[in-house]
Amino acid sequence: MSHQLTIEPLGATIEVEEGQTILDAALRQGIYIPHACCHGLCGTCKVSVLDGEADLGEANPFALMDFEREEGKVLACCATLQADTTIEADVDEDPDGEIIPVRDFEAEVTRIDQLTPTIKAIRVRLSEPMRFQAGQYVQFEIPGLGQTRAFSIANAPAEVAATGEIELNVRQVPGGLGTGYLHEQLAAGDRVRLSGPYGRFFVRRSAGLPMIFMAGGSGLSSPRSMICDLLEGGVTAPITLVYGQRNAKELYYHDEFRALSQRYPNFTYVPALSEGAGDGEVAQGFVHDVARAHFDNDFSGHQAYLCGPPAMIDACITALMQGRLFERDIYHEKFISAADAQQTRSPLFRKV
Repeated sequence: MSHQLTIEPLGATIEVEEGQTILDAALRQGIYIPHACCHGLCGTCKVSVLDGEADLGEANPFALMDFEREEGKVLACCATLQADTTIEADVDEDPDGEIIPVRDFEAEVTRIDQLTPTIKAIRVRLSEPMRFQAGQYVQFEIPGLGQTRAFSIANAPAEVAATGEIELNVRQVPGGLGTGYLHEQLAAGDRVRLSGPYGRFFVRRSAGLPMIFMAGGSGLSSPRSMICDLLEGGVTAPITLVYGQRNAKELYYHDEFRALSQRYPNFTYVPALSEGAGDGEVAQGFVHDVARAHFDNDFSGHQAYLCGPPAMIDACITALMQGRLFERDIYHEKFISAADAQQTRSPLFRKV
């Protein structure tokens, strides 16, 4: 049995299937409700029930406090409808954001490459075309586990349209069941399922400002897609990528970005290592410190796009704001685990 969901202030009414979450139903209709962890842990997708009835689901008590429950608030990522319902949500509208409903896809694994000792590139051919904005991600169903994991799309939309394949860069998490399966058991020829696209991490082109991309670890996926999309699309505004890894063995797509910096005069590549000495071409230090040195601690007049571990993003946010970049010009994608959700996030940045 389905129920009607009205989303204010849009005034849009959509149908929600039995057992389907508010968030999933909205995303599949192209309505974006801000969210992050998708597991009831972070509280980003909090909405108010104005009329009707919703089951709270497995909302973490720290993400949805007792007094908030009494006020009629729910987490859209785990709440399901028990009757026709009206909610009020902080609906995100952006002139540069495309309205792309989330869909389910069947796919075949075509190739798996070892990029670094801990990161693999998994390429899958989709059963039908996927439209997405560079920077968005998919939810990848782990065979046999009944669980999904979020991975950013690492190649540009034009390449995906031409080849029908998306690339996912997967870092093996010690003890992680999902990434362990993808690294140790998944093979070319396997059939898989995924859904997407998700997220609001995309370039705000209408601003026309110089761009700084700051990435760490396997967080290079989204920036790679975005930068390739910009350069191939003829954007001439200055673009700088500051990319950090612990050591040289983990620094992947290094040669590709060096080649792009030689081909496109408006693109600057600044690699960094947090462990071990640099070699003249590779700086030594953390991403935020290397970026601060490269820009002489003055980021004003730019837009910044961040992707990587939560600690890296928080450090970069602090450095950027200390370097005269306002919050309105800082965008990021930070995947939040159960452990991350228990940590106190930066009070300087409201969009986390």
